[in-house]
Amino acid sequence: MKKVTGIGGIFFKCKDPKVLKEWYKKHLGIDINEYGATFNWKDAADANPKGSLTWSPSPETTNYFEPSAREFMINYTVDDLEALVEQLRKEGVTILDDIETYDFGKFIHILDIEENKVELWEPK
Repeated sequence: MKKVTGIGGIFFKCKDPKVLKEWYKKHLGIDINEYGATFNWKDAADANPKGSLTWSPSPETTNYFEPSAREFMINYTVDDLEALVEQLRKEGVTILDDIETYDFGKFIHILDIEENKVELWEPK
């Protein structure tokens, strides 16, 4: 079974997300949205978007990354989240919550061996 298919997002803490997002918009031309920015990617031979990567600054005070003490969280895309979670449970991986389903896919959070919170996402 193929597990991770790519990186779906990079989430990190910062002093002032609004100011930081504006700095990136002004100086690097990043098209900012409510959460940060979304970068669409595609295959070289096909002009249609194939996926995206979210870049998302969060306030220093966010508890979204807990129980990890890190200032970042990486979101990995996967093919079959339910099968992967079943396999991870058998391997003794810490599963932090239940699979949640939204219009744009399924999500769950786990801890890696260094207690970094990791978000797994099966896009729709």
